[in-house]
Amino acid sequence: MTMRGRIFGRRTGDIDVPDVVLDEAISAPAAVPILAPSIPAAPPAVALVEMAAASSVPASTIAELRSSCLDRLDPAAVAVMPADRLRADMERLISEIATERRIQLNSREQRALAEELVFDMLGLGPLEPLLENDSISEIMVNGPDKVFIENGGRLVLSGVRFRDVAHLAGVCQRIASAVGRRIDESSPMADARLKDGSRVNIVFPPLALDGPYLSIRKFGKKAIDFARLIEFGALTPPVARLLEIAAKARLNIIISGGTGSGKTTLLNALSRLIDAGERVITVEDAAELQLQQPHVVRLETRPANLEGRGEIAQRDLMRNALRMRPDRIIIGECRGSEAFDMLQAMNTGHDGSMSTVHANSTRDALTRVENMVQMGNMGLPSRAIRTQIVGAIDLIIQVERQRDGGRRITQVTEVCGMEGEIITLNDIFRFEIQGEGPDGRLIGRYKVTRVPPASQSRLAYFGLEREWHMALEQATMP
Repeated sequence: MTMRGRIFGRRTGDIDVPDVVLDEAISAPAAVPILAPSIPAAPPAVALVEMAAASSVPASTIAELRSSCLDRLDPAAVAVMPADRLRADMERLISEIATERRIQLNSREQRALAEELVFDMLGLGPLEPLLENDSISEIMVNGPDKVFIENGGRLVLSGVRFRDVAHLAGVCQRIASAVGRRIDESSPMADARLKDGSRVNIVFPPLALDGPYLSIRKFGKKAIDFARLIEFGALTPPVARLLEIAAKARLNIIISGGTGSGKTTLLNALSRLIDAGERVITVEDAAELQLQQPHVVRLETRPANLEGRGEIAQRDLMRNALRMRPDRIIIGECRGSEAFDMLQAMNTGHDGSMSTVHANSTRDALTRVENMVQMGNMGLPSRAIRTQIVGAIDLIIQVERQRDGGRRITQVTEVCGMEGEIITLNDIFRFEIQGEGPDGRLIGRYKVTRVPPASQSRLAYFGLEREWHMALEQATMP
């Protein structure tokens, strides 16, 4: 078949096949997107699963057709083609090869195979339709045949599958290499991120017994602020108003909760209230914060190299951040001995700093911080650590993913001081479940404790004391 334009050459010389050329000249080189720009009406991964089940064409024939298409592609030409153009050319190529080999494929099957090949070349294979679907918040791959998704707070098994373990492993390695991480049997665990900031965790054999495991926590394309959190039912307007006042008064805030409870989402929403004139430094294991201020310095940890050297931990970044003249320091997640440096920063003039920890309640969050400080082998007595915590942390916000799938703020607690060896806390807001609606959603209200805040002098300094009390009054109204 002869057409004018640029040639897609052979990659192997074992099979004598004609070169396939494009109908028109290829346009000027463009940047190759990590994710495909559009989502088909029918997700190709699901369509291919259905095709394998319903079509009379054997799976081995489909695999042979796929291999023949890849053999005729020139990687250099593919790399500079827009996804839409490549998709159309792939359909023509599949049709041509199917005709040559007398393989019976209808137009829907040809389109699905073309989509799969394009996603494999330019994106993350069968995961692309799931990544483009805004209603899906998490993707969990348990081997090549089981891909679960979280939709509306519920976990369901999707129809998406990988061809085999090698196909899934290739996608995992592509994700890791894009951010300079390494994943293989010698380094079988890795944290990474996608181009849009979505968090990724990968586990490889021999730790993963059923093939590579891949977990993706997606970030929404739209920034989430307090207005949207109220719309989702995560909190009420009075609670949102009080948290806005706390951020503007530069209170030091810890967000506590379990995995997937919405800690980072809430931290992003709080960070939107930071003044544009402040210098903010973020410290993260895998960069996922989405700060909108003009003066943001983002730091990310680095794993050790093949020789086991060159690791830069969060604690190293925290120490360096203190030398960079920050107004606020935001730690994406505090999980180790860097908790001591976080308390030091909060106690030495960096008011308004924020972080997240894993804990089941606001009281447990303080215990976790104390334990993490002790992990640094400082040799400090418990009372000294607790005194440091009381002087550093002003507010703890507890978020929880509840049984109806909703993520809600369940506690807003103020750190008041110490009585003997015990840190005293005051629950400003506590969410109490009152029942369940006909749609299965939980119904509840916030119980409010109206006592003078321990940070009253700070609120008065910023002229926000009256607004604080007004927010509490509004919360007590029926």
